[in-house]
Amino acid sequence: MKKKVTLLPGDGIGTEVMSAAVKLMHHVAEKYDLTIETTESLMGGCSYDAYGTPLTDETIQLCYESDAVLLGAVGGYKWENLAHHLKPEAALLKLRKSLGLYTNIRPAKVYPSFVNSSSLKESVILGTDFVVFRELTGGIYFGEPRGYDENKGFNTMVYEKYEIERIAHQAFKVAQKRKKVLTSVDKANVLEVSQFWRKVVEEVSKEYPDVKLNNMYVDNTAMQVVRDPRQFDVIVTSNLFGDIISDIAGMITGSLGMLPSASLGDKYALYEPVHGSAPDIAGQNKANPIAMIGSVAMMFDLSFGMKETADLIEKAIERTLDQGFRTVDINLDNGNVVSTDKMTEMIIKNFDIIYQENKESVFTL
Repeated sequence: MKKKVTLLPGDGIGTEVMSAAVKLMHHVAEKYDLTIETTESLMGGCSYDAYGTPLTDETIQLCYESDAVLLGAVGGYKWENLAHHLKPEAALLKLRKSLGLYTNIRPAKVYPSFVNSSSLKESVILGTDFVVFRELTGGIYFGEPRGYDENKGFNTMVYEKYEIERIAHQAFKVAQKRKKVLTSVDKANVLEVSQFWRKVVEEVSKEYPDVKLNNMYVDNTAMQVVRDPRQFDVIVTSNLFGDIISDIAGMITGSLGMLPSASLGDKYALYEPVHGSAPDIAGQNKANPIAMIGSVAMMFDLSFGMKETADLIEKAIERTLDQGFRTVDINLDNGNVVSTDKMTEMIIKNFDIIYQENKESVFTL
């Protein structure tokens, strides 16, 4: 089997975590006789510096020609004062829109050996395992009109029925395979667009009678995610609210460096860590590669149809954490602090061990 992957390392630590992920990706692929052809391109601030735009048409075309896209991180202090359409973050919005990536999936899982690395109590977070479905190409980030002058600033939050329906269907289908509980997050008590969101989700829910639908206001959700995260299984929400809720989930896991994500459409898929470019530690071999490696695991599952392989990568991450290895951002329990390269090396080593254990188990059976 052969797959084509476009690599967009981006800015800051993006290049470092991308290097880690690609190393693991090719190593894993060799175990399964999978050939992964990669093409690298610029995106974000580095693209602006080189071409005067954060995302070129040529880069978008490379993504169109790929089976999957891996993105490191974009942005940084250097480009903060650019016009909105020239900022690195604008490239991310444009790429999502160009590829039709309307569903963002962000899992939030607490590894048992990692509970002490969170700032929350073990009794609160142990056993947390939920996933956030965030609508990605609509809502206030794309609504028109938008702008500001000397006297006011304004944005528009709007949703079409089909935009809500398609992500709701995806969330319900995943909920059917998990605990059959779906929480739809909105602000229907004050926003008409949220009232419409709730109405459409409730209509879609009739097609999934085996899934319990809970509606929850976004402010209450933010509180509940911190107070009792184990009550959640699948969350579906709008672009803005999903952006906030999924980042709050970083508090549950101890670091945004732990959170992978997948952005899916009908034809294309993009995988990226939730964390930013962290320019303050860029180039120091300190970045946490786990979120990027977890994103590769999601790619093996969702784009390559290799769920068992993805599970082995996840187990390798968990075993590495069990052994006490930590990057500096997650060293709240006085573990063995290692570099980006060393953490990657240990995850690959544990993957090989688990892969061999799995083969021997199958052979024995």
